[in-house]
Amino acid sequence: MDDDLFIERALESATETRFLLTAAGARHDSAAVFEKQFGTAPAIVITDESTFAAAGRDVVDSFHRNGHPVADPFVFGPDVYAEDRCVQQLQAALTGVEGIPVAVGSGTINDLTKLVAHRLNRPYLAVATAASMDGFTAYGASITDKGSKQTFDCPAPQAVLADLEVIAAAPPGLNASGYADLIAKIAAGADWMIADAAGIEPIRPDVWATVQSRLHHWVSSPAGIRNSDPTALRSLVAGLMMSGFAMQAARSSRPASGAEHQFSHLWDMQHHTHNGVAPSHGFKVGIGTLASIGLYDELIRRDLTSRSVDDLMQRWPTAEQLESKIRDLFEPGELAEKAVEETRAKYASRSQLREQMNRLHAAWPELKQRLQQQLIPFSRLRDMLAEAGAAFEPEQIGISRTRLRLSYEQAFYIRRRFTVLDLAMLSGEGEAAMDELFSHTGCWAAGAGRS
Repeated sequence: MDDDLFIERALESATETRFLLTAAGARHDSAAVFEKQFGTAPAIVITDESTFAAAGRDVVDSFHRNGHPVADPFVFGPDVYAEDRCVQQLQAALTGVEGIPVAVGSGTINDLTKLVAHRLNRPYLAVATAASMDGFTAYGASITDKGSKQTFDCPAPQAVLADLEVIAAAPPGLNASGYADLIAKIAAGADWMIADAAGIEPIRPDVWATVQSRLHHWVSSPAGIRNSDPTALRSLVAGLMMSGFAMQAARSSRPASGAEHQFSHLWDMQHHTHNGVAPSHGFKVGIGTLASIGLYDELIRRDLTSRSVDDLMQRWPTAEQLESKIRDLFEPGELAEKAVEETRAKYASRSQLREQMNRLHAAWPELKQRLQQQLIPFSRLRDMLAEAGAAFEPEQIGISRTRLRLSYEQAFYIRRRFTVLDLAMLSGEGEAAMDELFSHTGCWAAGAGRS
């Protein structure tokens, strides 16, 4: 089955997005698509200064050519971020204006418009200007609020236009960021596999297939992403959109987000910047993916059934001990409180731990083989990120090896989702695995990067 047919079938079962057009010049069809979806309702275009120049002006012109009512565009300034400040700014601007929003941009503009449209009880249309992330067709918006990166419940756009002409001309790094976000589904899928094996979060075969059945094909041309090859970009867009459809169906980011996103969210919540700016979401997720797969590679080399379940139960800390650990690991403040909240939510009592570990021990021989089939080895994944033009060493996003090691431990606490970080913790192998990862022969050894 080719990508077009795959997407067509996904649209038939999608709960929110009804139309997707991926084509060069799609921005010029914005008004025609809008009219088919929303009739004669007026439109209002939402952009920032860069995306207005890249596509927003052409989108507005398409409405003018069609004689369709369109309000003056709302253009964010250069300080636009996916945070509550900008949500409030956009909501105040749209509250007094009649119109269906048309989000022209990538991750930030789409998430801001998605949340505000939902709050104002309006559908919306998205016009993608870069293949930089998987959120275009995803349920929920990722917004920083009160210092914490949160996913707010809100529906995906009713229609999406992905203009391959604009995407090919996107600023350096944006499409590479989307490639890193897409290849992260390799690790996220592995995390869902172990959560399923532990009896915590069963895999939904239909949702799994939406992301995973063609994932290795979609990420197979990293050099094509760097070179803006049309075929590679079309595959990238298809993979990102299908990831969003999976999240629509699941009403959760589970199909597309695991421990690799916890690293990114951690650094977001720590307000991490590099050379004065926040690294892109995809670049942070790409390093998080390497971190996850490095840990998987090490755990798979070990016999996770060597310790008895009774021994693991005796070693398992109490909730109070974990909270004390959090207080030691994090500075006082909102991030520490969030970590306490999330850790309490996922804390396994000893009876729950016994059940989870009995299931994992029984499943491990077969599960280990399935994980090896799912995962891309660390060194190959690092090369693929480099070939695509994405960050492939933590220092490229301003994360030292020392901080990365600390991040492994901190990331475990900030989200209740069961991932490889939980497997390392529950199995009792986490500390030894980390020692090996950062040893002079480990994948995170100083100077062990790509030659």
